[in-house]
Amino acid sequence: MANPRVPYRFSDDRPPLTAHPKGRIMVHLVVNVEHWQFENAMPRTIITPPHGKETVPDVPNFSWVDYGMRAGLPRIIRAIADRGLPASTSFNASVIDAYPRAAAAMHEAGWEFIGHGLHQKSINHAGSEAELIDATLSKIEGFTGTRPRGWLSPGLRETVDTPELLKAAGVDYVCDWVIDDLPDWLTTTKGPLLGLPYNLEVNDSIIYAIEKHSSPEMLLRLQNTLALFERESTHRPRVLALGLHPHLIGVPHRFGYLEQMLDLLQRTPGVGFFTGSEIADWYAEQSPADKD
Repeated sequence: MANPRVPYRFSDDRPPLTAHPKGRIMVHLVVNVEHWQFENAMPRTIITPPHGKETVPDVPNFSWVDYGMRAGLPRIIRAIADRGLPASTSFNASVIDAYPRAAAAMHEAGWEFIGHGLHQKSINHAGSEAELIDATLSKIEGFTGTRPRGWLSPGLRETVDTPELLKAAGVDYVCDWVIDDLPDWLTTTKGPLLGLPYNLEVNDSIIYAIEKHSSPEMLLRLQNTLALFERESTHRPRVLALGLHPHLIGVPHRFGYLEQMLDLLQRTPGVGFFTGSEIADWYAEQSPADKD
């Protein structure tokens, strides 16, 4: 197979699915809340160093994300809460210690916590992967009282063993495999693992940090995506995940576009808002792994 985990098929060839009562376009707000370690090189940069020589500490690039945790995240939490919407946080577990007010605010808001490693560092370079996954899930469980059911790897990077290790750790779904507009079952030696859509093209990290588009671009992409999904979802439901980062969409010149996106989605017929677990449960009930 071209894909070693998911057999190839046309998306239109899937078995029929009944739309969820809350909406046939299933919006998943995923707020990535991360701990970039001050004493290490930064995972991504907005300012390149003089003469191209990396420095540690990297004050300007650390400050970029630290601003998001101080000013951007409260804006996002407030915008989602004021509209009465559910959300998930893709969450570095060390945020609990590094940014305790942020962790408490999201927990109080009722967001679902999705495992996202301990720090914002690729799991390929973070030591024992099995220990990292268990430490992440256990730390979040100790804080929230609930063991995370979902996982999104930092940078969506995996090793060849990640799906097996996630399944063995009790994870139900993973957001790394961005291959369709509906969930897919991944094959692992430990049993099936559900892959949830996590759109890369409608994602503030891609749009602003990598492609460096102007502020309205994410709203424009959402408008065009939604227009297509409105047509397609009359035949088959669609999952629309919005990947958000406090230091990107939470800055003043972009934040108004997030508010416009949320308002557009809320007033569009057929749109509902879901957590990752709600989407996973909806799909698993209709298309169990042994029949999909």
